[in-house]
This record gives sequence, C-alpha cells and structure tokens, in this order.
Amino acid sequence: APLDPYQNGLFAKACRSWFRVEWEGLEHVPREGGALLVSNHAGLMPIDGGVIQYGIESEVRRLVYLLAHHGFFRVPFVGRLMNRTGTVVAHPDNAHRLLREDGHLVLVFPEGEKGPVKPPSERYRLQRFGRGGFVETALRAGVPIVPIVLMGTEDATPTVTVLELGGQRYPLTLNALLFGPVLGAVAWFPAKIRARVLPPVFFDEPPD
Repeated sequence: APLDPYQNGLFAKACRSWFRVEWEGLEHVPREGGALLVSNHAGLMPIDGGVIQYGIESEVRRLVYLLAHHGFFRVPFVGRLMNRTGTVVAHPDNAHRLLREDGHLVLVFPEGEKGPVKPPSERYRLQRFGRGGFVETALRAGVPIVPIVLMGTEDATPTVTVLELGGQRYPLTLNALLFGPVLGAVAWFPAKIRARVLPPVFFDEPPD
C-alpha cells in the first residue's frame, strides 16, 4: 500500500487547494522509531487528524496512526473506513504496540471531545487535557512527544453556539445552519490552515 492513502484522492486535493495547508518544522518529525504526536483538537467533524496524517505521510514519507474514541467504530461503515486510513481504537495497548513494538508515529488529541464542543468564547484556546494518559503512554513506550500546533481548522466549521441537551454539549455550527445537520457536518468552509511541528520532548526515564 502507498504511504499516503489520500495522495490522489479528494482529501489530498482539499489539503492543497481548499485548506491550502502550510507546514513548518517538519524537520522535527523523527525519521525513524516511534514518537507520539500531540496536537490541538477543534471543529465539528474535525479535519485535523486527516490534515496531519496527509501532511506527514506525503512530506516525510512516514505512516501516521491516529487514535480515536471507540464510539466512532460502532457506526456502520465508519469503523472500517477509519481502519483503512490508519485509525485505531484509543487504548493503551494499541498505542504501546504501535509505538514500542512497531516503531510507528502515533497521533493523539489530549483535549478529546472537549475541543470540538467548546463555546465560541473559547475559540482557539486549548481545553483542559485529560489525566495525563498520553504522557504515561510515551514514558511506557520510551518514545518522545512531538507537539503539533494547528491554526485555521476552527474556521472550517465555525461554532455559533453550544446547545445543552440531556447533560451533553452539542456545538451548532454555521455550516449546519446553512446546509442542514447532515451535510453541514462534512461541508467544510475553505480555510487557510497552518501547521507547525515543535521540537520533540524527550524523557530521561527508562521505558516502562
């Protein structure tokens, strides 16, 4: 299989023309061995995972595996599609195998669902990370953490307000208002996306 599954597909064209993605700091991405890529997370039906996967796979020629919530894999056809594009269930065992045993690049979003559902007043502000599980994962696997900063992804699906229903928060985007809830989830506005890779963070502690 080619390193870049999107190379000749619609998403590749979108990254080049619709989102006009620009990268900085790709020299900080390790050329071999495992590393945990950590990025900010925002926007309804976030495109950040695909942008990072496509950019690094096409520019650095290394596979990037994305860890995603297990709920996505329960949706018919979605789970299989995600597996085919290098997405696996976010579980410590999966992360350890990919990082430590297979020596791959693994991408995580520590904000989790708090990033995509934040109110407009928190626009482009990091939400509280989880309980540090991604740091423990990197320590256990003996790999560095590589921070990645994305700007512009929130402009693709701008949030108008956040609705509270049954104790859950649901962002109402401009896309949904204009195109309806179904089409609006995937009808992203054109946005200039800038991605910057920061220097890796190494740990002195031995693995495990």
